[in-house]
Amino acid sequence: MNASIAGKLIIVPTPIGNLGDMTLRSLEALRTADMVCAEDTRVTGKLLAHFDIRKPLERLDEAMIGAKAASVMERVAAGEVVAYCSDAGMPGVSDPGLRLVAAAHEAGVPAEVLPGASAAACAYVASGTVCPRFYFGGFFPRKAGEQRTVLEDLRGLDAALVFYESPNRLVTALAAIAEVLPWREVAVCRELTKLHEEVARGTAVELRALFGARAEEPGGIRGEIALVIDAPGEDETAADAAEAAASAEARAVELAAEGLRTKEVARRLAAEFGIARNDAYELAMAAAR
Repeated sequence: MNASIAGKLIIVPTPIGNLGDMTLRSLEALRTADMVCAEDTRVTGKLLAHFDIRKPLERLDEAMIGAKAASVMERVAAGEVVAYCSDAGMPGVSDPGLRLVAAAHEAGVPAEVLPGASAAACAYVASGTVCPRFYFGGFFPRKAGEQRTVLEDLRGLDAALVFYESPNRLVTALAAIAEVLPWREVAVCRELTKLHEEVARGTAVELRALFGARAEEPGGIRGEIALVIDAPGEDETAADAAEAAASAEARAVELAAEGLRTKEVARRLAAEFGIARNDAYELAMAAAR
């Protein structure tokens, strides 16, 4: 970063619903900026008008950042202060602001990130989970196969799982979670910080029934949604361990039947199942009897 540059890029968080959550630092940044870039000028234009801020406003969405990031950095290098706002929340969290910060680092110009509202963090706390860790996966995949793959890949992670989802795809997402993680507690956090805020908790099976019925009602399901899937509990961890042990035992018998020596069976079990060498050797010895 070049400390001699007077200009800078400022990443400005905006409310995820309630305008009262606009921070004083964000307002000051917008008032002092030479130009405001926005994911959607209509959305940010209304925000600026609400706070009586008049600034040149330029659209800079996902499709445009690749082509226009360099020119924005040139303006910063020339001494301008450029503020960037996403439609709501923290720019860079599942929106194109992340690429703009990367462009600033690559160009060697100052980039200042202000703290502010984030639906992911808000949903994690509102879910009621007691797990001190969470994994944010952005928007939940649209395709059924990808949904199952993501959930299977993350099921062993000792953390709550947070995803954004569209109200039109919520029921399908809950069905996928119910299929892969039917015993997990899930929270559907809808319209956080807004007038009709809702946090519905239950298993994915229960919530799929609840929102499946609501989807059939007039008006259906509306609003911004974040899903929080709780971390694995003791029962699930024990069941997974038992299943893995049974699979390893069956594999040991299979390898022994192929005529492999005990040491080779143990080596393969350790490699395939990630188990300790001593445990793998005990399984190999049992299969050889």
